[in-house]
Amino acid sequence: MMDTLLKIHNSFEFVHPSKRFAGNVNALSSKKPYFKWGYNNYNKDCVKASGSSALLELVPEIKKENLDSELPMYDYTKGVVVDLVVVGGGPSGLAVAQQVSEAGLTVCSIDPSPKLIWPNNYGVWVDEFEAMDLLDCLDTTWASAVVYVDENSTRSLNRPYARVNRKQLKTKMLQKCISNGVKFHQAKVIKVVHEEFKSLLICNDGVTIQATLVLDATGFSRSLVQYDKPYNPGYQVAYGILAEVEEHPFDVDKMLFMDWRDSHLGKNTEIKERNSKIPTFLYAMPFSSNRIFLEETSLVARPGLKMEDIQERMVCRLKHLGIKVKSIEEDERCVIPMGGPLPVLPQRVLGIGGTAGMVHPSTGYMVARTLAAAPIVAKSIIQYLNSEKMLCGTDLSAEVWRDLWPIERRRQREFFCFGMDILLRLDLEGTRRFFDAFFDLEPRYWHGFLSSRLFLPELLTFGLSLFAHAPNTSRIEIMAKGTLPLANMINNLVQDRD
Repeated sequence: MMDTLLKIHNSFEFVHPSKRFAGNVNALSSKKPYFKWGYNNYNKDCVKASGSSALLELVPEIKKENLDSELPMYDYTKGVVVDLVVVGGGPSGLAVAQQVSEAGLTVCSIDPSPKLIWPNNYGVWVDEFEAMDLLDCLDTTWASAVVYVDENSTRSLNRPYARVNRKQLKTKMLQKCISNGVKFHQAKVIKVVHEEFKSLLICNDGVTIQATLVLDATGFSRSLVQYDKPYNPGYQVAYGILAEVEEHPFDVDKMLFMDWRDSHLGKNTEIKERNSKIPTFLYAMPFSSNRIFLEETSLVARPGLKMEDIQERMVCRLKHLGIKVKSIEEDERCVIPMGGPLPVLPQRVLGIGGTAGMVHPSTGYMVARTLAAAPIVAKSIIQYLNSEKMLCGTDLSAEVWRDLWPIERRRQREFFCFGMDILLRLDLEGTRRFFDAFFDLEPRYWHGFLSSRLFLPELLTFGLSLFAHAPNTSRIEIMAKGTLPLANMINNLVQDRD
């Protein structure tokens, strides 16, 4: 689902708006992509449309917008070994660079487009950004959200939701990095060579940068952080547009978190049958009566749905809702790998965000989660680099990995992967029953689940409470389809020990 189009674009952390947001990512070439990685297109003039039927022909011209900031560039001719190199200029990478440099350590940030404004829409729960003192980086806030379970059932979520002002967030982070002495290098890292006391980062411009520690914050490319197990995640796929419309039927004071209704497919039996097997929902941010962000999303599937299928369903939905698109400002396509194995723990290169397996396996959320993890990584790096133990190489990185993925976080992730495995097996009716029960729980449960605040003991209570709130049909379905995932989870929990 959701912490903001955690997508993979040229070089940022992608997160799906509701998830969305995700997530980070300076996408270094992806090794095993199922789809072409997502992208955002911009066009200030906007592409004009006569109606929903023309939606698929509307592809705004690509427009990249850069910040005006003057960045202090790294002087590679001096051959200085920096304390930390952060590869990737997404939110989590800059957050770690900012906090490590604030402690007086030397930091270099490497990114192909260090001043490019992140193109994807990040959506977050307001309380998550408030906890990180980032309320000034929100541009639109809705006091509540709504979920349409079906034509007759609606859930009101009394939890404020917001869209991140990505220009303000990046500006704020860059300014702090600059004031702390962070240096920047505009390039792509193509290889890392490790020596006993340092690592050599070889860039595509021929420059080699030396560092004591390397942090991979490039998202899902998995180019620097190593995996040793088969990578077979679920995929969240979404197609979104920021559009000017003649009108729309949604309350501008409420964010549309999920719309699982399928009445728009009533006369199209072929698409309706596909949707009944692998359902999609509408996610929408209404900014005014005629300006809205609309996104058709497949929560999770393996393999992921084709983008053309998602677009086709969106066209049907908009036509049914009477939404006539006049112009499109932004066009978004996102593919978010969910679940799958964690990277090798520990290893020489550090990771954060998508490359470190931090996407919420059940929802796709990543942005708030990785930003909250940045202080943990930064504090650990500062502590061990300044330690009297004089750690180096793998011994040094192992301590940081241990702080990023302690046993309680790994157990939490196993439960979330169990949740993803259940969702993968549910059709439309099963999915509806699941979320009807999910949002009927006490707010502290669904808040905590979506925001990764519940740990294993609480998650077990959450699971029992969800089972109790579910109808008998759903209980039987969960028992039938959840037996194998449950056994896998228990086996993994038993095997994974410190």
